[in-house]
Amino acid sequence: MSTPSVSFEFFPPKSLEGSFRLWDCVNVLAPLDPTFVSVTYGAGGTTRKLTHEAVGTIHRTSGLNVAAHLTCVDATKAETLEIADGYAQEGVREIVALRGDAPKGSDGFKPHAEGFASSVELIGALADTGKFNIRVGAYPEKHPEAADQAADIAFLKRKIDAGATSAITQFFFEADTFFRFRDACVKAGIDAPILPGILPIENWAGTQRFAKMCGTTIPQVVTDAFEHATRDGTTDLLATALATELCDDLLQGGVDHLHFYTLNRPELTRDVCHALGVTPKGRLQNVA
Repeated sequence: MSTPSVSFEFFPPKSLEGSFRLWDCVNVLAPLDPTFVSVTYGAGGTTRKLTHEAVGTIHRTSGLNVAAHLTCVDATKAETLEIADGYAQEGVREIVALRGDAPKGSDGFKPHAEGFASSVELIGALADTGKFNIRVGAYPEKHPEAADQAADIAFLKRKIDAGATSAITQFFFEADTFFRFRDACVKAGIDAPILPGILPIENWAGTQRFAKMCGTTIPQVVTDAFEHATRDGTTDLLATALATELCDDLLQGGVDHLHFYTLNRPELTRDVCHALGVTPKGRLQNVA
């Protein structure tokens, strides 16, 4: 079994303290030589400017291949493509194209009157520019708004056919969940790489809330283990062990790339990577 390639997701800072935390995260994980790192948007496009700034800063100072999240929320087609063009001018060639979450308190996603109606439209427009490698999201346990998983996979195929080159899954807790999804995608004619999304559990209560929002099943054995670990003060050890075991199971099943949701807390992700044989290969190019 060979050492996997890896990638990391960060989110943009909303404060000076957050800026230092993001830079610390980049500093800790960049030496692991990720294939790419991505920077998210907040719900409703609330961090659009912060995302753009973070992408530019990481690209200029770290030498990393940065993928900018781009959504359809609360912007015209022209505004969205202007943002994309700005990335291209900065040398950023990776986009994670998503529909995006609706603003908090709204009744769900509603397209802007002059905006992209879906991620498929956004992907097609980005692909037409010829400037980007486009990645998309995927749900191994069905998107909460999808009728069923078959409909979900059919929509993923539309995104790939529109010009996306790979998909990154939402997080999950059992390797078989990913393998079943991967097999169903192949059966549906999807031949693009599907990268499993891994969430080392830094905050158990937060993870439970997040899982409920995105339809991720938490096995009872994981719940029981965290209840014991919380009492014993060993949650970090448990989180590292569970994520490492999950990744090892995925690698044994033929996966060769792992995408980590860092939540801008790099230590658990670093420890899992080290356990898998992903070790430092260099340093950041610039620190100013």
